[in-house]
Amino acid sequence: MKSKCAVITGASRGIGAATAERFAAEGWNLALSCVHSSEKLEQLAEYLHDAYGVTCLTYTGDMGEEEAVREFFRKTECTFGDVNVLVNNAGISRVGLLESMPLSQWEEVMRTNVTSVFLCTKAVIPLMLRRKSGSIINISSVWGCVGASCEAAYSASKGAVNALTQAVAKELAPSGIAVNAVACGAIDTDMNACFSPEEKEEIAEEIPAGRFGLPREAADLIWTVAAQSPYLTGQIIRLDGGWI
Repeated sequence: MKSKCAVITGASRGIGAATAERFAAEGWNLALSCVHSSEKLEQLAEYLHDAYGVTCLTYTGDMGEEEAVREFFRKTECTFGDVNVLVNNAGISRVGLLESMPLSQWEEVMRTNVTSVFLCTKAVIPLMLRRKSGSIINISSVWGCVGASCEAAYSASKGAVNALTQAVAKELAPSGIAVNAVACGAIDTDMNACFSPEEKEEIAEEIPAGRFGLPREAADLIWTVAAQSPYLTGQIIRLDGGWI
């Protein structure tokens, strides 16, 4: 039976890399992208091929740029034909007061976190429509649901991702394509490396589960959502240890 294909953006590390391994363990072929860490992405692809026997296409480019997205999905279609799952995971955070944030930084966050979701979703829709099936999973944040002080741009971008998820889910439900978001809380990834050990400990004390989540826990949830019936759509599913 022909292997299925998952496209995962921001796949060189953290949640993206863990998700790639989760799908590879199920025998799925992968199209993986990153914007900077080409060497890490190639190492991941080689590991997944050796460990699970899957085919991995890698691409380095900014998913917030239309031409890069077109090229990535063109190569994906040429290599695998169909795309069964898209995981929009590319994202960045910028911590600081809104009054101190330059416009260029605001635009960088929006391009990386929101425009990438728009462009990749737009690119994958024709590949899913012809089969009238598929699952799109957007990696969001609890701060997109409630907002976070000193992370205004990040919160706004993830709020936009949540709204986009719910809107596109309504557009694509008649075609059997599910669109959902996983809103993560504090996950132990490089994105949270800006916090000192003491700050991380203070955050963990606020979380009822008493700790940060693990990338593999996020990956397990993403896999579970992808495997569901398309009747599960338009949902913002929180993974936060009871924090929010």
